[in-house]
Amino acid sequence: MIARAGSGWQTVLADLSLILFMVTASAVSEAPPASLPLPVVLPAQGEPVALWRAGPGAPALPQWLAQHPDPRLGLTILAPPDEVEAALTLSGAAGRPARLVLDPALSGLSATLGYDRAMAQGLQGGAAKETQP
Repeated sequence: MIARAGSGWQTVLADLSLILFMVTASAVSEAPPASLPLPVVLPAQGEPVALWRAGPGAPALPQWLAQHPDPRLGLTILAPPDEVEAALTLSGAAGRPARLVLDPALSGLSATLGYDRAMAQGLQGGAAKETQP
C-alpha cells in the first residue's frame, strides 16, 4: 500500500479493514477441533479462618464446628476421590450446609471455614438483605 498525494486516511482505513476481514474470515472458516477439553473451574474460596483435619486425637467435626458458631462462615470439606463416602458422612453430621471438593492430590479428609459465601453474597447484594431487620 503506497500512499499517494490524492489518497486520504479513509482509503488507508478501508484497506486495513479489508485485510482484517480477510484474516478473520479465513480463521472462522477453519473447523474447530473435534473435542475441546473442558476447563477446570475451581470453586471460589476465601482465606480459611479455621482448618480441621481428620486424625487421631482430632475432635469430631461437629465439636470443632461448635467452636465456630458464626453463621457467615462457609464450610468446605476437602477429600480425595477415594474417600467420597466419608466426606458425605461428615457433611451430613456437620449440621450446616457444606461444600464438598474432591482433590486427587489430597491424602486425607480436611475441612475449612471461611467467609467466602458471605463475600459472594455481598457482591451479589445478598448481604444487604441479611442485615435488614
